[in-house]
Amino acid sequence: MRTQIALDAEQHARVKQKAASLGITMAEYIRRLVDRDLAAAGPAGDPSSIIGIGRSGGSDIASEGKSRVADAVADAVAARRSGRT
Repeated sequence: MRTQIALDAEQHARVKQKAASLGITMAEYIRRLVDRDLAAAGPAGDPSSIIGIGRSGGSDIASEGKSRVADAVADAVAARRSGRT
C-alpha cells in the first residue's frame, strides 16, 4: 500500500542520509521505524491502560485502579532498588 508523508527539509535530508548510510531506501528506513515503533507498543504496554475496561461503577478498583497500579509499581521499584525483591 502506498502512503504519502510530508517531511520538512531537515528531516528529509537526515532521513535520506541515514538510509544511505544503512544501504537502504528511504522507504525501507521508514518502514523499519514504523515496525520498531509498533512492536514497542505491543502487549508489554502500560498495564494501567486496561483498568476500568469492564467498569460497573460499583467498585473502588474501577475508580481508583490507576492510582493503585501506580502505587504497586512504585512499591516494586523501591523494593528492587533496596534489594528486597
